Amino acid sequence: MSVASIFKQTDILYDLSPDEMLAIQGLCQERRCNAGDLIFEENTASDELYVIVQGEVEIQVDPALVGDAGTRPTGPVTITTLRRGQSFGEVALVDQGLRSATARCAANNTTLLVIPRDKLVTLCEANPSLGYRLMRNLAADLALKIRNTDLLIREELLYGNRRR
Repeated sequence: MSVASIFKQTDILYDLSPDEMLAIQGLCQERRCNAGDLIFEENTASDELYVIVQGEVEIQVDPALVGDAGTRPTGPVTITTLRRGQSFGEVALVDQGLRSATARCAANNTTLLVIPRDKLVTLCEANPSLGYRLMRNLAADLALKIRNTDLLIREELLYGNRRR
């Protein structure tokens, strides 16, 4: 499958022209990984956005990082699995803070497009229209992910004690 067709499926690239997508494609580096490979780890520096071309990626959090484990699971917990056309690592584009989760390859022969923050920001500054649409799409994508995470938290608060 071509990068152009993957980009057409990627929510954060919605409403970009073919030329704008081509410009972003020029920033990408391809990365291949297999099941179990670590892409990045929670609480590490961040400066890249990823788009899945093929395969699956699990997004994981480690409950032990927020205090006393007690009855919490030990080790990372998968909160979602992402597939072709989905992106992750977007927060790196916003604040360059520490990663809020771990990303781990969940399938063999997974192919990712890696987009460095500095190059993407330079492109957005050179083309404010592209930058506006990309950041608008990024905000919508992050809002959806925050809402889904909120539902997971509510479910755990409401029903978690009943499962233990």
